[in-house]
Amino acid sequence: MAKTSTRSKPSASYKCAECGWTTVKWVGRCGECQAWGSVDEVGAVTARTAPAAKVAHIAQPIAQIDGSAAAFRTSGVSELDRVLGGGLVPAAAILLAGEPGVGKSTLLLDVAAKAAATGLRVLYLTGEESAAQVKSRAERINAVADNLYLAAETDLSLALGQIREIDPQLLVLDSVQTFSSAEIDGSAGGVSQVREVAASIINAAKTRAMTTIMVGHVTKEGSVAGPRLLEHLVDVVCQFDGEKHSRLRILRALKNRYGATDEVGCFDLNEDGIHSLTDPSKLFVTRTRNPVPGTCITVTLEGRRPLVAEVQTLLSRSSAPAPRRATSGLDPARAQMVLAVLQARARMDLSAMDSYIATVGGVKITEPAADLACALAIASSMNDFPLPQDFVAFGEVGLAGEVRQVPEISRRITEAARLGFSFAMAPSTPEPLKNIPDGIRVFQVESITEALDVAFTQRKNPTG
Repeated sequence: MAKTSTRSKPSASYKCAECGWTTVKWVGRCGECQAWGSVDEVGAVTARTAPAAKVAHIAQPIAQIDGSAAAFRTSGVSELDRVLGGGLVPAAAILLAGEPGVGKSTLLLDVAAKAAATGLRVLYLTGEESAAQVKSRAERINAVADNLYLAAETDLSLALGQIREIDPQLLVLDSVQTFSSAEIDGSAGGVSQVREVAASIINAAKTRAMTTIMVGHVTKEGSVAGPRLLEHLVDVVCQFDGEKHSRLRILRALKNRYGATDEVGCFDLNEDGIHSLTDPSKLFVTRTRNPVPGTCITVTLEGRRPLVAEVQTLLSRSSAPAPRRATSGLDPARAQMVLAVLQARARMDLSAMDSYIATVGGVKITEPAADLACALAIASSMNDFPLPQDFVAFGEVGLAGEVRQVPEISRRITEAARLGFSFAMAPSTPEPLKNIPDGIRVFQVESITEALDVAFTQRKNPTG
């Protein structure tokens, strides 16, 4: 009896979209990077070698390449241009991520209208709302322009068809997780669908020299939802943050192939829409007719941008064995450390006092440079003695009671002088400070005790 030869069926392979780890069977969690839901089938593993093809454009020396095609052009929104490094770049793919309700769609609708007003042809594709809903919001925030085209689509092929018909110079896709392709298995928002949608849109952007801004959802941990490949495909990744009870919204660049990532943009979100804040410090400082004990102004840095903020403290006698320590807008651990330093190094008895420490306007201060202002505000509240209203302080406080240096001291002092402050307290530096503007007096201190002596002596004798 003749033997029948059987050909073994090639086995399927599964690959992690995050790290590239492969396995012969499907698993819900990657065995390498531990990501959930990132393993998809890629078919049988076969070795393929692509033959050499005739190239349409031969490589040129880099010095001979015309760079004018990648020149910046303004978006009409100054704060967005600041974060992007100068404006919109043709063929650039930008990913804007943020939590639900933070104002991503409102920001991009305003950007689309402002860009259209500068003469750009803009296409806004929404997959989350109807065209009528977007039109209603556009009228409310005054974001209606003749060169702004609007369509509600969720199918990738229809979206590419809209791009072919309109041929925009700026495309806004809201959001990438809501679009899907009929050629790819899975529902919208899945790893395979997001990868296909992003790759197709970016390919259209590169071939048409079309700037593209895609909205991306975030996970509960705050990272961009979807495959990690999405962040690698795009040229710029921006994070849009803000507290829901605060009007302030901050735009940061986490990745930028065309500029630095140390700039931030500030926006004011209200019922009339969203507006660029060239001077956001007014949101974080309160002005009263008479000085109030327990307040101190500081200068913090968001990226490279100095922001003036106010730290307020309130101390009250406690009857509980363990006094309460409440903070808002500041790092609780650093606030408790400052209280401990004042008690141990400045001989300030805070063991029976409840302390409440907060910032004004909902701003969050994370850098240690606010330590000195926090300490002076606590001392002001403890002694019921207000600090001058034209006084700012910044510096990191160490456990030994020393005041440590912080970056960009001259930049902080310049910002304080621009806003009309007359006195600034800063850490002592080995070299004299340079580029200090006229009209502001700088006190450099080395310890918390010296800072307390200078601050309250200055309050008693402002001209001394």
